[in-house]
Amino acid sequence: MDAIGLSGAEWLAVLRIGLGLWWLESWRHKDKKGWFERGTGIAWAADVAAKHRWGAVRSGFDTVVKPRPKAMAYVVVYAELALGLGLVAGFLTPVALVGGLLLNLLYLVLMIHDWAEQGQNAMMALISLVALFAMSWQTWSLDHAIGLF
Repeated sequence: MDAIGLSGAEWLAVLRIGLGLWWLESWRHKDKKGWFERGTGIAWAADVAAKHRWGAVRSGFDTVVKPRPKAMAYVVVYAELALGLGLVAGFLTPVALVGGLLLNLLYLVLMIHDWAEQGQNAMMALISLVALFAMSWQTWSLDHAIGLF
């Protein structure tokens, strides 16, 4: 593969690290006090789910998230942090890429009628797929340094 400036593997590492920084920014800008103490994030998602035209989304949210809003707030917020750190450091990279892809797909389905967020979720999911199938952990990663994957 020909590339300009860096090797193809190094450009894929740049893409992976950039995706990790995007997840870290998603974590950084969240109002953690609002999410954890007042339940604002899950309350917003509950409102979106309640109005969703797909019954599976409504019932899935009611079954999985609604009974445990505080725990789910921690899961969402700290999943974004873990994804960001894992992708930037290149640690357990395939796990982080699959986890991020699934989280973006969940966000995409939940907010299918809110076009403001769809571009971000679609692009992050696409980057996750490319970074996963191109094995972006081959360069500049702890996985490569310690011989994982």
